[in-house]
Amino acid sequence: MTRRLGILGLVIGILFAILVGQSAYIQFFRAGALNTSSLNQRVSHAGLTYARGDIVAADGTVLATSVPDTTGVYPWRREYPLGSLTSGVVGFSSSIYGTWALEYYYNAELTSHPQPPKSLSQVIAPESSPDTVTLTLQPALQRVAQKALAGRAGAVVALNPKTGAVLAMYSNPNYDPKPLTSNDANVAMAAWKRYVKKDDHGFAPLGLMATQETFAPGSTFKVMTMAAATVSRPDLMVKKYPMKAFTTLPQSNLLLWNSGHTPCGGTPAEMLPGSCDPGFGLLGLDLGGDALASLANSFGFNQIPPIDLPGVVSSYFPDATTFPTDQPGLAYSAIGQKDVRATALQNALDAAGIANGGTVMTPHLMSQITRSDGSIVTRYKIHEWLHPMTSVQAQQLISPMVNVARFGTAAGVFRAADQVAAKTGTAQTGNSAENTHDWMIAFAPANNPVVAVAVVVPFQAKSDTGAAVAGPIMRCVIQGALALAKGLPASGTSSTCPS
Repeated sequence: MTRRLGILGLVIGILFAILVGQSAYIQFFRAGALNTSSLNQRVSHAGLTYARGDIVAADGTVLATSVPDTTGVYPWRREYPLGSLTSGVVGFSSSIYGTWALEYYYNAELTSHPQPPKSLSQVIAPESSPDTVTLTLQPALQRVAQKALAGRAGAVVALNPKTGAVLAMYSNPNYDPKPLTSNDANVAMAAWKRYVKKDDHGFAPLGLMATQETFAPGSTFKVMTMAAATVSRPDLMVKKYPMKAFTTLPQSNLLLWNSGHTPCGGTPAEMLPGSCDPGFGLLGLDLGGDALASLANSFGFNQIPPIDLPGVVSSYFPDATTFPTDQPGLAYSAIGQKDVRATALQNALDAAGIANGGTVMTPHLMSQITRSDGSIVTRYKIHEWLHPMTSVQAQQLISPMVNVARFGTAAGVFRAADQVAAKTGTAQTGNSAENTHDWMIAFAPANNPVVAVAVVVPFQAKSDTGAAVAGPIMRCVIQGALALAKGLPASGTSSTCPS
């Protein structure tokens, strides 16, 4: 009997220790996550019963605010003054569908919560209020991107390459968040049904193409292939590839033709402006899968960029182990085709990394968070994400990219005074190649970049090109960003950009 009681006591002691340990874990290690969880009824109730904090753009424009509402169950309703212009990144706060995008990411700060006490009475009875989240986003540049896309499905991402600040992030299709905040459940549910419905290409208004959709990057990836040569095989940077209209790919009878079946060749720097497909295919074969995959990964492929948004997806470059038995696939991967996929955000980060001397800064939308009395809770501290190249190596890519804009595939797109470094991309889609994903990446001014941009317009006619479709959009965004950097209006910077 004594032995049984001892065993029972031991079991009870173990169970008690587990209970104490679990309680301590929840109290001290999980408390923060539970406090911010959208599934926490106390948090969700506070978000509906009390006014939420504002979300404010870099220029002071209010992007999200709470207004009194006497028509519904809850006393406050969320308003979005710029509607669909910024809904992709700002998101929504709905009594039915919860929160999304920045409204979700910074929900704990935007929801009313106890503030640091300033007096003994506030220690005894803490005061609660929400914080204000100020962004790096420039609405004026956002409008430039919106007008330049002109309703076509596509995405634009503009970054400050030196800080990682997101200056613009606009996508089509998008949505008006206002119906989702309606107190009329029928209105909200009807809007939700429209917003989650996908079109023929799988795009839904509620998604954010810039961070959630990947496409073959096409010839914009040749900059990465050239970067791999500068990092792993500098001897290939001076190798002259034959002047040919096509090359026969190993392990097959496949022919990799140049666009228009025109002959091309030379060193990588000489081939980049004209975007020589067979030459860069051969460069990829010379580099090998290990060097190419390593370089892609070092720029952020196969990783989720650490930006302050939910739902961000990673870009994709195949594992090096797939290439020894698929040399044609390696050649096509070197020109951004086959299985290579990139988001607009990733391609903007690629351009920004080169512009910033080989260092990719962490992309971010939040600039600072302030309390209701104006005191600062936190100010974003810029920091590096990746360091794929040295500044000397990155510098070897800039001149060829400048030549893309001067006399290459982007010739005539930009003003000479803007000193743009660019790369176009026209990626075929599917086996039939009936459509193209039209790309461009660029940064400016090339000698001291203040903006790096990626533009993608997917599923265009196969006769279209990155220069013809993405080029005019890129021109307007680059001009707008350069104007803002000088303290000038972003729109109407030239007769070729809509005002």
